[in-house]
Amino acid sequence: MTITTLRRQLLAGETTPAAILGKLAGEISARDGQTGAYLSHNLESALAEAANADLSLPLGGIPIAIKDNINVLGQPCTCGSKFLENFISPYDATVIRKLRAAGAIPFGRMNQDEFAMGSSTENSALQTTRNPHDPARIPGGSSGGSAAAVADLTAIAALGSDTGGSIRQPASHCGVVGLKPTYGLISRFGLVAFASSLDQIGPMARSVEDCELLLNALASADARDMTCFGPSDRALTPAGDAKQLRIGIPKGFLGKGVAPEVAAAVNAAVEFYRAQGCAISEVELPSADLAVPTYYVVATAEASSNLGRYDGVRYGHRSTVAGTPVEMMTASRSEGFGPEVKRRILLGTFVLSAGYADAYYVRALRARAKIRAEYLAALAGVDVLLTPTVPTPAFKVGEKASDPLQLYLEDIFTIPANLAGLPAISVPCGKSGHLPVGFHLVGAPLSEAKLLAAGRLFEAAHGYAHQQAAL
Repeated sequence: MTITTLRRQLLAGETTPAAILGKLAGEISARDGQTGAYLSHNLESALAEAANADLSLPLGGIPIAIKDNINVLGQPCTCGSKFLENFISPYDATVIRKLRAAGAIPFGRMNQDEFAMGSSTENSALQTTRNPHDPARIPGGSSGGSAAAVADLTAIAALGSDTGGSIRQPASHCGVVGLKPTYGLISRFGLVAFASSLDQIGPMARSVEDCELLLNALASADARDMTCFGPSDRALTPAGDAKQLRIGIPKGFLGKGVAPEVAAAVNAAVEFYRAQGCAISEVELPSADLAVPTYYVVATAEASSNLGRYDGVRYGHRSTVAGTPVEMMTASRSEGFGPEVKRRILLGTFVLSAGYADAYYVRALRARAKIRAEYLAALAGVDVLLTPTVPTPAFKVGEKASDPLQLYLEDIFTIPANLAGLPAISVPCGKSGHLPVGFHLVGAPLSEAKLLAAGRLFEAAHGYAHQQAAL
């Protein structure tokens, strides 16, 4: 059920928060052994919160699954890494405090690519998550556990994080809705940093309406996050008649590299909006091809800096190798980090190194500014941009493991929104055989209301949000 449906039942006395948690625990026990979305779930502590749930609050009594890079007091926060395998969080992230203030109950730690670095959840050092529509295939990443649980009906809704598409890409692969807000709308305090200028927390759910409920609960100014400006009337006020929206289709985005079945589903979505009266026009984004290389310079540079704190001294894994402090730190990092994290740290260290920073990092910052300027110019003439979320349906587990560059191209349509700090949403729009396909809407800063209105219009007519995996 959706949050909206469960809230009606709770208020009518037809169920209780404890009963909902018990049902979820049963579903997790029955099915998560195959899907592998959960790293852990503490039913006892969740039931203690449920006993005091205030049903009058907007999310009163609703359990929400949490990606394992968001800190919850007293719960593990492993980031899918052996480095933090035994780490227990000493505090609540701001988004967790906001969820609790809205009456929700954090429940479950969801698997992810290690330190959110990946597009398939195969990079988790702890377990592999599989797509509930086809266990032979990946769920997407890095928030693969969150997306898979919502699709598998073992979570009602979830929080993910999105650095280059990590909410929207798995949402598309698993057939759920995923929203990345405007950078700064939701606090990052308590989110384990990957690339601080790109990371954002956002909701994943079975309906656009549920994502909107979570967004309203999470948007908040926070003095502990200097980049967070909090809620805005422009972002959260209803957008009016979605049938009046102007939709831009970036030239060439449905061309080379996009699977025919994905292009067909997205084109059908475009024609739906046209039939509803929306104005459809083509827009130019000439520097879009620069997005992936720009991202993998900026993101790896920031990752190299952020992950410097994992040294085996302050917290996390500490090697038993004898020797000098430098030798101990080197051994701790070598043992604790997985291959993809090491790859990105090395890339980031290289692009920041003396003699190369100007050639790579500074040029990437200029390219980023150019990409943002082009997106803002395009959005000055339309309300939203519409593209595929990902070029292909979910691929098989292990299919691209030996070719990181192919994995990096998974996020070709989602990365620009992170580089430009723009809000974006993935909405299910059909299937390729038995595998879900999603389309992707990007808006100007603080245009979440327009994205949500467009998503609701499509969802109301098609109902794809409720076509979860066959159980």
